[in-house]
Amino acid sequence: MTATKVKAKTNWLKSIRVDVERRPPAMVVVGPAGVGKSSLAGCIPRAVVMPFKQEDTWGLLKSSGAVPAELPVLPPAETFSDMMGMIEELEKEDHDFKALVIDTVNCAERLNHESVCNREFSGDWGERGFSGFNRGFEVSLSDWRELLNALDRLRDESGMMVVMLGHTKIAPYRNPIGSDYDRFTVDLHHKTWSLTHRWCDAVLFYNYWIDVDESGIRAKGKGGHSRVIHTQHSAAFDAKSRFGLPAEIEGGNSGTEAWNNLFAEIKKSRTEK
Repeated sequence: MTATKVKAKTNWLKSIRVDVERRPPAMVVVGPAGVGKSSLAGCIPRAVVMPFKQEDTWGLLKSSGAVPAELPVLPPAETFSDMMGMIEELEKEDHDFKALVIDTVNCAERLNHESVCNREFSGDWGERGFSGFNRGFEVSLSDWRELLNALDRLRDESGMMVVMLGHTKIAPYRNPIGSDYDRFTVDLHHKTWSLTHRWCDAVLFYNYWIDVDESGIRAKGKGGHSRVIHTQHSAAFDAKSRFGLPAEIEGGNSGTEAWNNLFAEIKKSRTEK
């Protein structure tokens, strides 16, 4: 008889960690179109931008002065393989970049779905293919995990921060403990967003500061010029932070001001810990 090999016992208690992790952050900045998400991210020092063919507006942002004219921008990604290849080069090649800006996570998801539809369903988006019984969305999650794992390697091996930008939409929310209501949600499939939400360190909801005047017969909105970065969950929008940030951070009137205020709060939270 063949002797059964006994696996050596692992002493888990000796592997307990007490160190404070200083990993480069992964953040998702979401908000309505035109609020200034790209301007904020484009002002991150030593950042490189990954745009997509569908939404490459960085030339216009540079010409308007919203972001620095010298901001490095990669060629627009046209396929999911393009994305993965760019991330791999940033991980393995020598460079001076300290942040990757993905503009937008919505476009990245679309390329993910296109790749899976072509590979697994022969390009059929219908009920007999990708859309049938949500098969395509389920299969796509495996590739999306590969993307998030690649971004984690980028953070660990190259010391790069990851900032994803995302569009929002207003959608009804089914409230299990009361009346339903409308809220801002990220414009992604809910399975994609659930996975991404758990992965990232912060979801920042970026919006105009608005006050509601209810003194008259009909409520009126005021403000709409200055911006605010929300860092904590609300009934009106999704947000979170693992940095212990204040609930609201002033976005000011420019991308530079917004980034400087956000970075100062992140730095302060890490120093205090």
